[in-house]
Amino acid sequence: MQYFLAGGGGLLSFETGFGIWVLISTLLFLWAMNKWLVPPIMKALKEREATIKTSLESAEKALARAEEVSRDNEKALKEAEIAAQKIRKQAIEEAELLRTERIEKSKAEADKLLTDARHVIEQEKKRALNELRNEVAQLAVEGASIILKSELDSAKNRELVNSYIEDLTKSN
Repeated sequence: MQYFLAGGGGLLSFETGFGIWVLISTLLFLWAMNKWLVPPIMKALKEREATIKTSLESAEKALARAEEVSRDNEKALKEAEIAAQKIRKQAIEEAELLRTERIEKSKAEADKLLTDARHVIEQEKKRALNELRNEVAQLAVEGASIILKSELDSAKNRELVNSYIEDLTKSN
């Protein structure tokens, strides 16, 4: 311990000349740094700060625009869904209307076919009845002429049979 306190250049010894040179060089270093090095660093820091501020403002604007676009997209999506529902509803209504029209048209065609068939059947029935009358009259005339060979002539026989058949049809 004596070695350190004896002034022989120990750790705790202080030399004034050396301390002054260290102080002068430190002050010179700080002055030079403040003159030439700090201004460009400060300028770069201010530019960086401005760039960051601009970037943040741009990001905020972009975020606001993105939110606006998102709202617009949601609104457009809702409108598209509403339009799709309207189109679906209209298509269903049109399909139902078309189905109803086809059913009505089919019913009308079926009614027409049924009416036409009834008309044809009625005509055929009348034709058959006329043919049957004529045949019955012919057979009656022939039968009566065979039975009464000479008593009545054929015109009177036919007139009798026709009046009898007319009386039968009137009573039915």
